Amino acid sequence: MNCRIATAIICSIVAVSSAQAGTITNLGVVGTTYPIAESDILAELRGQVAKNNHARKQWCEQIKTYQPADLHNLPLATTDRTFQVDMTYSLNRDLTDADGKLIYPKGYTFNPLDYINFPGCILVIDGADPEQVAWFKQTPYAENHQVKLLITEGMAPELIQTLQRPVFYLTEDIAKRLQLQAVPSLIFQREKMMHVQEIKLSDEQQQGPDDEK
Repeated sequence: MNCRIATAIICSIVAVSSAQAGTITNLGVVGTTYPIAESDILAELRGQVAKNNHARKQWCEQIKTYQPADLHNLPLATTDRTFQVDMTYSLNRDLTDADGKLIYPKGYTFNPLDYINFPGCILVIDGADPEQVAWFKQTPYAENHQVKLLITEGMAPELIQTLQRPVFYLTEDIAKRLQLQAVPSLIFQREKMMHVQEIKLSDEQQQGPDDEK
C-alpha cells in the first residue's frame, strides 16, 4: 500500500473516532453495580480514638484503686528502737553467663553493700493512717526526694497527689529482706549494714481531730 494512502486512511479513522467521542454523553449502566466496600478513613480514625480513650479511662480507673497482691501491712510502733540488718545473701542457684559458663556457684555468699552504697534512705508509713501522713508532712523527709516513701496501706495515687512526690508500696519481699516489724520505720545504711529505726509517734501526733480540744 502506498504510504500516502495509508496515512490518509489513519487520519480519517482518527477524525471519525474524535467526532464520535465528542457526541457521546452517557452510555448508561451496563451490568450489576455494587457500593464501594472501603470504609471512611475519617470514621475509622474517630472510632479508633474513641476506643483508645475508653481504654485509657479504664486504665486510669484501675490505677486509682490498684494495690499489689503482696502488700505488707505493719502495726504501729509502740516504742523507739533501732536495729541492724545484715544484707549478706547466699545464691540459691548457680549464676551463669549467656553461654552457660559458671560465674558464681550456688551457695556463694556476699554482701551487696560491699560493692554499692545506698543513697538517701527509705521511710515506711501506713498511708491509710491520717496521723502518720500528717507526721510525715512535718518531717524534713517530706521535701527530700532522696528519701523513698513506702506505704503499707492506702492508695499510692491519692498520696502522690496529696504529697506531690513519688510514693511506692511495701511488698512482702522488701519487708522480709529488711526485717521490718512496725511503722513508721526509717531505713538507712551505716557502713556495711542497713539500720532500721522504728519511730513511736507521740500521743499528740496519734490524736484524731475529734480528740484535739
